[in-house]
This record gives sequence, structure tokens and C-alpha cells, in this order.
Amino acid sequence: MRRIRRFTFVLVLAVVAAFAVGATGAAAKPRHHAHHGHGQHGLTITKDSFGELPDGTAVDRYTLASKTMSVSILTYGGIIQQLWAPDRHGQLANVTLGFADIGGYTSPEYVASNPYFGAIIGRYGNRIGGAKFTLEGNTYTLDANNNGNTLHGGFKGFDKFVWDAEPFDGHGVVGVKLTRTSAEGEGCITPATCTGFPGNLEVEVDFTLDKHNNLRFDYTATSDADTVVNLTNHSYWNLAGEGTGTIYDHQLTLNADAFTPVDSLLIPTGEIRPVAGTPFDFTTPHAIGERIRENDEQLVFGRGYDHNWVLNREPGSTDMIKAARLRDPSSGRVLTISTTEPGIQFYSGNFLNGTLYGTSGHQYRQGDGLALETQHYPDSPNKPQFPSTELKAGDTYRTTTVYGFSAAGHKGHGGHRGHGHR
Repeated sequence: MRRIRRFTFVLVLAVVAAFAVGATGAAAKPRHHAHHGHGQHGLTITKDSFGELPDGTAVDRYTLASKTMSVSILTYGGIIQQLWAPDRHGQLANVTLGFADIGGYTSPEYVASNPYFGAIIGRYGNRIGGAKFTLEGNTYTLDANNNGNTLHGGFKGFDKFVWDAEPFDGHGVVGVKLTRTSAEGEGCITPATCTGFPGNLEVEVDFTLDKHNNLRFDYTATSDADTVVNLTNHSYWNLAGEGTGTIYDHQLTLNADAFTPVDSLLIPTGEIRPVAGTPFDFTTPHAIGERIRENDEQLVFGRGYDHNWVLNREPGSTDMIKAARLRDPSSGRVLTISTTEPGIQFYSGNFLNGTLYGTSGHQYRQGDGLALETQHYPDSPNKPQFPSTELKAGDTYRTTTVYGFSAAGHKGHGGHRGHGHR
């Protein structure tokens, strides 16, 4: 990665603050500002207020920064609100979709579409078919919040809670630890109609940043009863910069020879299908827009890509492996994802409908960002042939994912972005 020697952390913070407060003119100035950490390896943590929820609950923002990158994480939903990364010339841009103030995440328009920008997803990331599953002979019923199925934990998933936060530093990293207790019955907002998930689940998500611009997610959880768990992060990326246009010319590589096809409601059929000869083959780099409009039944069902890829790993292995590489030719920015998980959901932003205006004040339309969510497969509790998502009482759930940011290469010929709609 190219670095500019005179580029200091003070400038990073100044740029981040200026854009966070000034991009739309809507963000309130922080009511307090605190510093943590000792600047080890040029790494620093800052904390400021991000406003209040409609019920008066305070929301804080923690910003982790290296010499050339910063990421801001909210206590509300564990949301990655901004991530500033340099291009091949050292120029910074915010490369994740989100909002400049808490009102963006609680507006009627956001609630109606609920794209889950940047959030921790749980108890069960992705879909559970029929909004129910059976575990140890007991049937559990959940919110049917997505075409008769459960999506991302129901109507009030982990993305809609304020988490406890504790900053930390050491061993060449800075970080923030988010914790909460997910009470038995979460996943059902009307107890008279459903049971929710079993067990009281103690959850911890540690976000850490190192001097090499690796953002690491460590998820752990324990339950006092047998349950199912599938945690992930739902950030949307546009490596050319948030609000600059579509991601269709981004080049994507996935370390996956197969994917899990879905039915018309996006529930996996149970099949594991080879990607060879299909628009789902990203074993070599392909532009996302290259085949997205092809007349393929799976693309029709998803209105684009909204599928789980089966990562190439030994059965039962939880070793850290490279899962994905995303590159923007115009800026040279690269996102490399490694994980201990067996799958990754690639979602090409198909349901962004123009009703939301993001951090920079620009409208978010279809394809203006993409998500790459490391995970167990969707509907695993109802698909015994898939890797199990069961967590036994007293056992510990552990997964890790690393997002590495870099920039390289010669200036691309993609030119200016946006296809005329900015």
C-alpha cells in the first residue's frame, strides 16, 4: 500500500470529522470527545456521541484509526458507520454505505426498507425458511418478517439494540468490544404468536484494527440452553466511494467452486451446485455487472446476486482461509476477506430503491453498494445436510473474519462512475 509520509493521524481525524459532520449538514456536533489508547504503531481510538434514539437512549461512536485508515463503529447495532480508506494515490474516501446521523438509521424510509447498513446480524444471519425450525424434538417459531420466512433474526434483530462498549488496545491493535445478552424469546415480537429463539445468549463482538489496515471481527457467544446461532456483519461496500455510483465494474473473486441455489423466496433448496459454466463462477475475477442481467433463473429470483457461496475448505475445518477479493479498477482499492466460516453471502444491493440518501447526501439506487457476509448457510436449521448452526448449552460459539484494505495497480480506464444518475 502506498503511504504519504506527512500524512498524520490528526489529519485523518480532521477529514473524518469534517465529512461526518459536514457531508450532509445534518449531523450534530459531538457532545463529548474522548481519547483512548496510547498511539501504539500510530493506532488510536476516539469516542464521540452519535445522538439519541427516539426513546432517548444515547448512541456512541468509536473510531479506530491507523496512519492511513479509520473505521467508525456505533453502539447502536454495532454498525460500521464510516470506513475511510486510501486509493492508489493516498486519497481518502468513505467506502461503506450509511448515514451521517442516527436519524438516518431510524427514519420511516429506513425502517420500511431495512437494508441493515453496516450492522451486526443475529441471532441468525440470513433466512430461516417458514419462520420455524426444530431442535432436539422441539419446534420453535419466529417472526415471519420476509415473505413468510425469518430474515436476520426477525423484526428486532441484533441490528436494533444498543450494545455495551469497551475500548481496548495492545499487541499492535486498537479495538472496541461490544457485548449484550440476547434474552430467550428474541426473534418474536408478539409472544402470543411465536416462541422466539431458545436460550439466553451472551454475545461478544470484538472489532480490532491493526497498522496494516486489517479490520478483524471476533464473534463469541454462549447459551444456557441449546439454540442456533449465525452471526455476521452486513456492511455495504463501494470501493470507489460511498455515493459515487454502482459497483458493477468492481472485480470480484470468490474462493468457491459451488453455491446454494434458492427458490423464488430466496430459501436454499438444499442443493449444492457447481458454479462452473454459470454466472455464479467467480473463481477468477469478473466484473459484477458482466453477467448480472443474464436470463438465469437464480438471478431472476434474486433480482441479481443474493446467494450463499460454499467456500473451498476441508469438511469440518475452521481454519482461516481467503474467501473473497474485491477490487475497484478506478481507485485501485482492494478489499480482501478471510474467514473461519464455511460460506459467504454475496448481495449486489438489488433492493436499494432510491428512497434513502446516504452520508454524502447522494441517493442509494440498485447496485450502489454490495455486501459480502461471511456466514453459515441460510436455513441450516432446516437443512441437516448443511454445516450445523446448533450451539449446545455451555459450549462457546467462535468465528473470526478479517477485512483487509489495500490499494495497488495502475489507474483504470473505468472513468467516472455513476452511469449518469448522480
